[in-house]
Amino acid sequence: MVRLTREPIDFHALTESVRDPHCGAVATFLGTVRDVTGSQVTVCLDYDAYGPMAEKKLAEIEARVRERWPVAHVAMVHRLGRLAVGEVSVAVAVSSPHRAGAFDALRFAVDTLKELVPIWKKENAPDGTGEWVHQSGVGSRDAGVGRPGCSDGGQQ
Repeated sequence: MVRLTREPIDFHALTESVRDPHCGAVATFLGTVRDVTGSQVTVCLDYDAYGPMAEKKLAEIEARVRERWPVAHVAMVHRLGRLAVGEVSVAVAVSSPHRAGAFDALRFAVDTLKELVPIWKKENAPDGTGEWVHQSGVGSRDAGVGRPGCSDGGQQ
């Protein structure tokens, strides 16, 4: 199961959705909004995505996980919109017969999601400035560079 949502992620339900009587391991990752990135204070994040491509890439990652590890279930959900410090921005859960497979599959899914899925985040500072960056950390001080549909210099 993969999806993008503008609603809060119910990570308890997500975890339960991957539990399986044939699996002894469930591994879950929660990405949360932190208040400092490097030396920059963050008051909130805005997430945006190219939806159809992002969902396609998420499905490809799920398929790659299933090819490489004996997982029963994979769930990946990413939030879009404005998120406050402490909110869950991404949740990934996998179930597998054994913990090693669950850990390995989870790490691959999270790392590959951050690398390949066209989702951008805007880190908003207390002074009202912000910077759009791709999740992998590749960013630009020109707020609109690299972000589709951002002709207004990144202001929304």
